[in-house]
Amino acid sequence: MTTQAGTHVPTPETAHRPARWVRTRLRANPSAALLMAALAFVTVFLAAAFPRVTDRGADTALQDFVRKAGLSQSSLQTTSKTLDDDYAAELDRGQRQIAEMVGRQLTPAPAGQAYGARALGERGMGNPEYVRFAEKHTDPTLSLLYLHDLASRATLTDGTWPTPGVVGGPLPVVISKKAAESIHIKLGDAIDNGVEGSGKKRTTVVVGLYQVNDPLDPFWDDLGCPARACLRTAPGHEHWATTGFVDGGSLPAMARWGSNAENFWRTPVDISSLHADGLAHTRNVLSSFLTGRDATAMAGATGRVDLHTSSGLPELLRRADDRYQASLPLSTIGPAGVAGVATVVLFLAAALTTDRRAAEIRLLRARGGSRTGVLGRLLGEGAVTVLPAAVLGTVLALVLLPTARWDRSVLAALAATLIALLAFPVRAALLWSRRRPAAGRRRLVGELAVLAVTVAAVAEVRRRGVGTGGGLDPLLVAAPLLLAVTGGLLLARTEPVVVGWLAALAGRGRGLIGFLGLARAARDTSGRRRPSVLPLLALLIAVTTTGFGANVLDTVDHVRTRAARIVTGGDISVSLPDYGTLSESFVKAADALPGVRASTGAWVEPKARFVGADQDFTEAYLVVVEPTAYAEIARTVGVGEFDPAKLAGTPGGRDTPVPALFSRDLAKRLAGGPAGVRTPNGNELRTTVAGIVAATPALPDPGKPFVVVPSGPAWERLPDVARANKWFAVGDVDPEQVRSALRTNGGAQLTGIAKLVGESAAEAGKATHGLPAGYSVHSSRETSAALGDDPLQHAAERLFWYAAAAGAGYALLAVLLTLFRAAPDRTAVLARLRTMGLRPRQGLALIITEALPQTLAAAVGGGLVAVAAVALLGGAFDISTLVGAKVGDVITPAPLPVLLPTAGLALLVGLGVVLETLVAGRRQIATELRAGEQS
Repeated sequence: MTTQAGTHVPTPETAHRPARWVRTRLRANPSAALLMAALAFVTVFLAAAFPRVTDRGADTALQDFVRKAGLSQSSLQTTSKTLDDDYAAELDRGQRQIAEMVGRQLTPAPAGQAYGARALGERGMGNPEYVRFAEKHTDPTLSLLYLHDLASRATLTDGTWPTPGVVGGPLPVVISKKAAESIHIKLGDAIDNGVEGSGKKRTTVVVGLYQVNDPLDPFWDDLGCPARACLRTAPGHEHWATTGFVDGGSLPAMARWGSNAENFWRTPVDISSLHADGLAHTRNVLSSFLTGRDATAMAGATGRVDLHTSSGLPELLRRADDRYQASLPLSTIGPAGVAGVATVVLFLAAALTTDRRAAEIRLLRARGGSRTGVLGRLLGEGAVTVLPAAVLGTVLALVLLPTARWDRSVLAALAATLIALLAFPVRAALLWSRRRPAAGRRRLVGELAVLAVTVAAVAEVRRRGVGTGGGLDPLLVAAPLLLAVTGGLLLARTEPVVVGWLAALAGRGRGLIGFLGLARAARDTSGRRRPSVLPLLALLIAVTTTGFGANVLDTVDHVRTRAARIVTGGDISVSLPDYGTLSESFVKAADALPGVRASTGAWVEPKARFVGADQDFTEAYLVVVEPTAYAEIARTVGVGEFDPAKLAGTPGGRDTPVPALFSRDLAKRLAGGPAGVRTPNGNELRTTVAGIVAATPALPDPGKPFVVVPSGPAWERLPDVARANKWFAVGDVDPEQVRSALRTNGGAQLTGIAKLVGESAAEAGKATHGLPAGYSVHSSRETSAALGDDPLQHAAERLFWYAAAAGAGYALLAVLLTLFRAAPDRTAVLARLRTMGLRPRQGLALIITEALPQTLAAAVGGGLVAVAAVALLGGAFDISTLVGAKVGDVITPAPLPVLLPTAGLALLVGLGVVLETLVAGRRQIATELRAGEQS
């Protein structure tokens, strides 16, 4: 209170105001508070970031998958019959109504929208001066469209845009200038399009020529042939076809010209608006527009009862969702492993803090503090350091990794925050629990329970086999982690015993460092020999999940390479159309290319007939190859392997059966004696079964029976197969060199219709590499790259490496926390040894010897658990999505993929121990040695 003289007299209420607990504690040890805040920040950030990284990868994969399907497949295609009173204004009104209704529930892409009307029939162009192919004499054909706003996408080069036509009169049209040049159409031509049913002639008049601004724009994909003349290659009816455009006032006349016409409205869905987590809702909306309530409402709003909407997007979304669900188990194991390691590290940090402050907490209880009060103060202390860091980490993850979904990230961040916040108070509460003699037995029971759960989970996963339902299977994700936890518990039981034996052996020697370091490694911070579970668990989970993921990626790479080889028929192959033949000069030039290890030309006859002893015939493939080279190709590819000696030439006359490889089904049908193979030309070759194979490199998926015969006897007895229409090789061969050899030596010069097909394909943006139609060079290298060019695969691989890096960081932190926890006792021992003549280098060796057994044991144990996890669980994972093709292969153990990350993690932890010792060890020892100077 204050006196009349103005002096202040302290009252009992203000005489002693204790400092606030949290502020005092933070000031007492600010470095520990900052480190805890940093750990909470990183952990919460990763917890919030991993779901968003997963969502971003899934969204990118979904959008890329839909985009590759093309604009027409990702659009709503709405059609109705063109009526007699339909003109451009009516179509404009329909477009506004459809766009408004679709836009309420979906996000349209304005760039790809198109609407207009099309005649439903093509008409021939009978003008005699137009181009026709020799001996075919098929008239070029014309189709008609009205397209809204054509002038914005095409430039008029000659004449004028069309004007409205009248029913029964000549129909004004504009045609692509490139098509006019190909077909020899001239400006002002009256095109003869045949006659109507009444006998009246159909005529179109070319009033203008135009040029499409961007011929490769997907906008034109489903609008006929607007940019050029397209070559129709139906055998015996090859001809040119093109599209002409009419005015919006000519729709009734166009409908009569084509006998019928339909209006169309194409509404593409904005691909960037598609999200993997919203696929179910999007598919329901699409279904409503196709056959549901919205379809009825749209027909009523436009006044067209025959209005119909179709789209390929629902099927695309279903396939994309199946791919995403199939990849979930493999892509979730890495983040789940990081979550386990991070949880262990948080518990380790809590244990370190509790050990450091155990005396203080017991003193608070001894001075009358209640359990609730002390725990409340500890919780408040943690809240000041953890909560701001957690909020900052969550916000940073949400800002840096934007996605449409945020709930999973926030829930994961909340879970990580609660663990970081409650770990220390819960660990402190254990200080007050009485130690019971049966605690060891209870721990043993708990470990046996974990073992039983792990065995049950692995047995169930193996019993079910490869999952077919798709989606995230918690048991499949948890099984590798349970194996890691079980391995960690087992290692925690055995590692101290083994290290104790090694310490005893080292004690018989003359050196002190090895014995002392190993003896300390076999004990915990209290000096008793008992398992130290948490550090080993952190290392085991990190090593196991990293090794398991590395094994998965290695298997995927090998399976993809093998699948590419099977599809190709080797490392490189050349295929021709049925009428083509490879020249002998090409075969010789290709065989001599650098990198070719084995190669052979082959003749594949798809129309051969095999006649059994009972004169019953079967259609099958006939494959004629050089046996030695083909056997090497089969061995390399891993399909239809055989001993080339079985196909060795046979002495005797033309009636002597030739040994051949038969497919299993053909061998069963022709059982009972030699069979004859008859070519389409009527020549026949008698064969006998020298071997049975399920497939062969030339026909990896034959679809019908086949037989492989050696080229020597076949060429002698079947003159019509003494040639090659395919070529196969294995080795490191450059496909461009093969294409060059095919162009220069293979007789693959572009002439006639083949030249026109090649030019047409080039104009359409399709790569032909200068080869004729049907001539192609396949490379397993290019095929493998194409199979692996999938954002979903890249996202899963990136997520694994992110998880591996995070797991390695937490594993290193777990080891460092273990060293920090034992630092006071170790520092005291080193200080005493320094007074006895221990050199600094020996002190460093002692610390490394103390930390090395645990690191090596975890690395070796984790590697073994990873291999065991692959062996036990590999058959339950479907890797087809990651490979890029449907395969039946399973994940198999491979030592090298597990060894490399395991050794890398062990090296990283070892370097961390050395750096910690160099930085902090000397300072701690010096402080301990100067302890007496403070008095």
